[in-house]
Amino acid sequence: MTGRVLGAGAAAAVAAQAAPALAPVVPAVGRALRIRRSQDDAGGVALTFDDGPHPHGTPMVLETLRETGARATFFLVGEQVARRPALAAEIVAAGHRVELHCHRHRNMLRLTASQALDDAERGRAAVEEASGEAIADHRPPYGIYSGSALRAIRSRGWRPVLWSKWGRDWTRRATPDSIARRAIAGLRGGDIVLLHDADYYSAPGSWARTSAALPIILEELEARGLKSVLLRR
Repeated sequence: MTGRVLGAGAAAAVAAQAAPALAPVVPAVGRALRIRRSQDDAGGVALTFDDGPHPHGTPMVLETLRETGARATFFLVGEQVARRPALAAEIVAAGHRVELHCHRHRNMLRLTASQALDDAERGRAAVEEASGEAIADHRPPYGIYSGSALRAIRSRGWRPVLWSKWGRDWTRRATPDSIARRAIAGLRGGDIVLLHDADYYSAPGSWARTSAALPIILEELEARGLKSVLLRR
């Protein structure tokens, strides 16, 4: 009997640790864990870009946003910001928001709580120093939190943020058309859309396909009477 109790307890602990990893694909899990996947904005959609800054992808995205007057939020990677701090500053100067993705792009299920928090702190320091902006939101690599990592992030006062729509733009088979089609399918006010302006951790050249898809997405937003807005704090 003791063995069964311990076995059940261990199983429950493992389940609690891994449950947050389901949040990107099971909305009910995200809601239960209070992980943000949308925002209250009937007239706006929050376009978000992960994994940058990138020397080619980020400037191309910024130029398209400038031409259309759209606003977006960039979840930056500390190790990439350290290589190109001026690009992080340029994002803010253009009227967009920078938030924290990570320092090194690693699955949080493979990190202890202290490792996850140390990584986040290193990333925060790099982003804040380069951009001059304080971090409020955090999005984990691959959209995956462990239970302990989620608690550690919240202990710093950061809000965990995922998404409600994505373009699946990181895959080798993605095209500008497929990215735009996925991103706008069923799109409505309040959605948070996941895109990537860098290919450091995805298919080579994926940033170019995302950049080509962005004008299509923005045109569709306009056609639906929606605007691309900043992620609200």
